[in-house]
Amino acid sequence: MGVLRMIWAFLRAFFAGQASLAAENLALRQQLLVLQRSVQQPKVNRADRIFWSWLSRLWFGWRSALLIVQPVTVVRWHRQGFKLYW
Repeated sequence: MGVLRMIWAFLRAFFAGQASLAAENLALRQQLLVLQRSVQQPKVNRADRIFWSWLSRLWFGWRSALLIVQPVTVVRWHRQGFKLYW
C-alpha cells in the first residue's frame, strides 16, 4: 500500500512541474523501504530493479541516488570531512 501512495505522490508532483525533485524524493523513499525491510545488508529484489529501470527512463539524475547507505554512515562521512577540513 505504501508503494502505491508513493507512486501517486510522485505523479502529482510530476505533473505539477517539479519532476526532478519528485523523482529524487521517490527514489529516496524507495531506498528507505529497502532499508526498513532488510536486517544487515539491503536486499534488492526484482520489484526494486523494475522500479529503478522505470525511474531511470524518467529521471536523468538517478545515478546520484543509487547508493543505499545507513544514516549513521552519512553522519560518519560528514564528521570525517569536518576533521579533514579543520
